[in-house]
Amino acid sequence: MTNILLCCSAGMSTSLLVTKMQHAATERNIDSKIWAVSVDEVEQHINAADVLLLGPQIKFLRGEIEPLANGIPLGVIPMRDYGTLNGGKVLEFALSLLDK
Repeated sequence: MTNILLCCSAGMSTSLLVTKMQHAATERNIDSKIWAVSVDEVEQHINAADVLLLGPQIKFLRGEIEPLANGIPLGVIPMRDYGTLNGGKVLEFALSLLDK
């Protein structure tokens, strides 16, 4: 199972994206857990994640969040994919971070 954690400013704006990503994972037979939390909650969830994706609106916090990730792959969701709620592309992005 691949555990993908999304983080945004309040945890709300990524909830629709999580649904789209879950749908894309199901279509591709990818066993995954995908969930979103606010930046204030990320520290409590990071140890359960295989990869952490930041919403583009909080990319400026990457330097603060990266030490919490403790080596877990971390990336900023591309603005275009985030804005269009392209769950398939964001899922591919998350999986590509795991392959590095």
